[in-house]
Amino acid sequence: MNLFTHFTGVVKTILEELVTAGDLPEGLDFSRVVVEPPRDRSHGDITTNAAMVLAKAARKNPREIAGIIATKLEQSDDVTEVEIAGPGFINMRLDQSFWISVLADALKQGDKFGQSKMGAGVQVNVEYVSANPTGPLHVGHCRGAIFGDALAALLEETGYDVTREYYINDAGGQIDVLAASVYLRYCEALGEDIGDIPDGLYPGDYLVPVGQALKTEFGDSLKNMTENERTEIIKSRSIAMMMDLIRSDLATLNITQEVFFSEKSLHEKGGIEQAISAMQDAGLIYEGSLPPPKGKLPDDWEDREQTLFKSTDYGDDVDRALVKSDGSYTYFAADVAYTKDKIDRGFKQLIYVLGADHGGYVKRLQAVAKALSGGEVQLTVRLCQLVNLFRAGEPFKMSKRAGTFVTLRDVVDEVGPDVVRFMMLYRKNEASLDFDFQKVTEQSRENPVFYVQYAHARICSVFRNATRDLQYDVEKMPVDKVNLSRLNDDAELAIIRRIAEYPRVLESAALAHEPHRVAFYLYELASDFHSLWNKGKDKPNLRFILQDSLEVTHARLALLRAIRYILGNGLRILGVTPVNEM
Repeated sequence: MNLFTHFTGVVKTILEELVTAGDLPEGLDFSRVVVEPPRDRSHGDITTNAAMVLAKAARKNPREIAGIIATKLEQSDDVTEVEIAGPGFINMRLDQSFWISVLADALKQGDKFGQSKMGAGVQVNVEYVSANPTGPLHVGHCRGAIFGDALAALLEETGYDVTREYYINDAGGQIDVLAASVYLRYCEALGEDIGDIPDGLYPGDYLVPVGQALKTEFGDSLKNMTENERTEIIKSRSIAMMMDLIRSDLATLNITQEVFFSEKSLHEKGGIEQAISAMQDAGLIYEGSLPPPKGKLPDDWEDREQTLFKSTDYGDDVDRALVKSDGSYTYFAADVAYTKDKIDRGFKQLIYVLGADHGGYVKRLQAVAKALSGGEVQLTVRLCQLVNLFRAGEPFKMSKRAGTFVTLRDVVDEVGPDVVRFMMLYRKNEASLDFDFQKVTEQSRENPVFYVQYAHARICSVFRNATRDLQYDVEKMPVDKVNLSRLNDDAELAIIRRIAEYPRVLESAALAHEPHRVAFYLYELASDFHSLWNKGKDKPNLRFILQDSLEVTHARLALLRAIRYILGNGLRILGVTPVNEM
């Protein structure tokens, strides 16, 4: 149960009763009425903005409306205290029995507690990573990969129908460079001295196995083919091997995507022509010229008439060209066709996870989706900022097997996938992230991933000790046989309140596309648990296992079970292992 959704319903029911009674006018819009936690916990358990958002339309003073609502709320068995604060906030404190019922509900739902049907099965496409298939993934790709994967899991947890997708940029100049680079490695595999890799080509050793594989398959026969024939074979084999390498890199982070969409297929199947034709039929393109870009003109800028998409009609800063001067399609034309393909596949929400250097793509992609779908498809771009590597506070550069960058696999091999995933999500995606190899492996409260995993492991150890001491499997104790009202210490009730927030955290994180909120919440819940553990060390009567009071013991173990459900569930959403021992 989402207690905030529950009490929002309670408040709206009261408002409807007030309208019926004539205390409020008819026709009020209740959509902006919410119940949420107060910013200052000392003000109560929950608060509502109902009086303030309705005051103008109702033509009443907000505190006057708050007084009427408060009178009704005071009649609820679940509410023990109502206070009107500031301009009209209504703060409430809830009865202990209500918190116990929330805990009972969490225990009943088990590891499904927090799951929601909010998404109502809406089809969402989350595209992430989509690195050029020219080499292994680097540490910059790492953050977007983890963010996209966690966001997809979060959306699934809240009721959306999610497809995880990778767009393979297998058409364009970078593939020509890849083919030329691999041909050198092929010649090297044949025993030729290739010298230094020329500037402009990919120098990484990861291409050596590709050259060797071509030698094994073709011997020296590639050298006897025409350049076009040879290049097409090299491109095909190289892209396949690079995608295998990329999939292997992603697997180290436990990332698997359902769809790998080829840009080349758009060209081969006429997808771009079809998209432009559809836009033409809809009156979305025209022949015209663009104003020169501000500042210094680029060397390749031409003042000429072009085929342009009316993207400024849909929120973009400038109309976008679809055809180059040589008659070939622009890269943006492929973006248009790809977006149309997603819309044609039935997706209602499109999420692109891109690097920080792609900020200029946001408005144009949103314009395309809005134009092609008639505004029915929502396109969102989430940008991931850079990752800075440190060791003990000092900037750090690892070995560059790839030739020009630090690989994702280098980082994962040193600290493990759990550490990498949690720490990449323990900061908002739009903020730059400092990743310190020493700090992320410390066993202390200052290391969030350790602190959360340690809480889960500690709870598991309590259950092992309880089963040993009590001589029966305490985890099989039916919830309805446990007297949860024995949980009456302030610290215990504080944790129950934290547990009650979990469904709202998941829903708000999903709506905002911010999985870091889940990571923050897990750290806070772990902190609450560790504090409770420490209180038991100082005060024996607060320990989890009391041999002389089984009723209290069972209640406290039930509380720990609920905490473990949430820690395990939340960590799995983030793609992190909820370990049982440390």
